[in-house]
Amino acid sequence: MNLMEWFEKGLSPQNYIDAMQVNKEEMNKIYNRFSLSDEEKIRLADLNDAGLKVVALTEDWCGDAMLNNPILLKIAEEAGMEVRFVLRDQNLELMDQYLTNGTSRAIPIYIFIDKEGDEKAVWGPRAKQIQELVASERSKLPAQDADDFKDKQMNMYRRLTASYQEDSKIWHTVADSIIDALVSGK
Repeated sequence: MNLMEWFEKGLSPQNYIDAMQVNKEEMNKIYNRFSLSDEEKIRLADLNDAGLKVVALTEDWCGDAMLNNPILLKIAEEAGMEVRFVLRDQNLELMDQYLTNGTSRAIPIYIFIDKEGDEKAVWGPRAKQIQELVASERSKLPAQDADDFKDKQMNMYRRLTASYQEDSKIWHTVADSIIDALVSGK
């Protein structure tokens, strides 16, 4: 399938949200609390009504999707882009074309396409600064075979998830990263 066909196959934002079983409340909380800054809106102005569409590879259980998807939706609303959500686990044919580091099925991945369905930019699964934060937190964990590894790992995930839901600086870091990809076309 080509990217336009994947877009057409995807779920509308409302259908995706309605079907969510995990992180629905948390995602909606971020969506309802996040607003683009005036500077972010200015950076998006040239994209208004350019006819861009977004194929968002995602799953509702993913903490990064919980953080990034509501921010993507705000960006899309501002720039007049249509978004369709494609579930990763049911669409590995597409996912495997957008592996992180050539090996990982990390999500979310946002594929921005033009009116003809040609790829214009790809973003994901994390903003660079958020990846650095996660890597820093992971580096503090004990060895995987340590007795307390799983407990400490779960505590780390809980702390990250809480910061994803509360820290507006993180939200704007994500927004700026997505906008950078859109503006640069990378």
